[in-house]
Amino acid sequence: MRPSAESAGAAPRILLVTASMDRHARELRAAFKARGAAVVVSGLADVGFDTAAAHGLVFPALGETLPDAVCVRTMDGGSFEAVTRRLSLLHALGKLGVLVSNDARAIENCVDKAMTSFLVAAAGLPTPRSWTVESRREAERIVASESHALVLKPLFGAQGKGLKLIGSVDDLPPQDEIAGGVYYLQRFIGHSTGGRWSDFRLLVSRGRVVAAMRREAACWITNIKQGAAAHPVEQDSALEELAVAATAAVGGDFCGVDLLKDASGRAHVLEVNSMPAWTGLKRASGLDIADLRARDLLAALAEKRQAAAENRTMATAFAPVLP
Repeated sequence: MRPSAESAGAAPRILLVTASMDRHARELRAAFKARGAAVVVSGLADVGFDTAAAHGLVFPALGETLPDAVCVRTMDGGSFEAVTRRLSLLHALGKLGVLVSNDARAIENCVDKAMTSFLVAAAGLPTPRSWTVESRREAERIVASESHALVLKPLFGAQGKGLKLIGSVDDLPPQDEIAGGVYYLQRFIGHSTGGRWSDFRLLVSRGRVVAAMRREAACWITNIKQGAAAHPVEQDSALEELAVAATAAVGGDFCGVDLLKDASGRAHVLEVNSMPAWTGLKRASGLDIADLRARDLLAALAEKRQAAAENRTMATAFAPVLP
């Protein structure tokens, strides 16, 4: 049996999963420590399966001892086999009863834009129509049949990289430039005001919006990494409800939700990010996002422990009385 972190005075053990020790990871490590947690930082590439180990897993610095909770900041890139193994580690941790945030299923649902769009639409939420196909002929047919412009996105892309506006079949890049041979096309509903383009990023944590910003740029790509400016935004209950519902649709508990209002003012879900950065959000809101993240994850862990303790008490109370 692993040593229990629930004993009196024991600090909760947090495994902070990150592909690099960037500023966000450093802020998270400091925030967890400030709240009394013991933090181990590791990439999933360094965690191993070992069926002879106490729980079947081996961790840097923890050995065969399980963490109490896992905070996934970013995942290492790699081959299909490597990424599958790393996601399997998160699945395994969940099956072992470890709190994982976001868990493997939510990450899978968000990394794959096709699945995100499918789940958001299936939940009945407003989202631009999208198509995901592998056939060049089918992609051309879709573009030719649409009176609207479309956005071509890498299926696994992030930070606004690789986006292309498609107005006609001639705008489709050559086959060898299509990432992975998969065409993810989303109807373009953006519009500019005075030559400026904008959308919204809302950060959802534990079923509520904890921070929000409006992103503004001189072009239709409004990602902060692509040079967009971050502005504070007044509380908007309709946007917040949509962001919370989109997060629930993908099974997430800490997500950045990108929303865009069409020309009529109706908001649509563009994307849901299970490993959101917060440079712009921190600037626009003035909030310590890393501390919010640490606070909420530790609160979820405390609730999980309390529920486990109550279940043990109930099991003891109703256990058969032995002679």
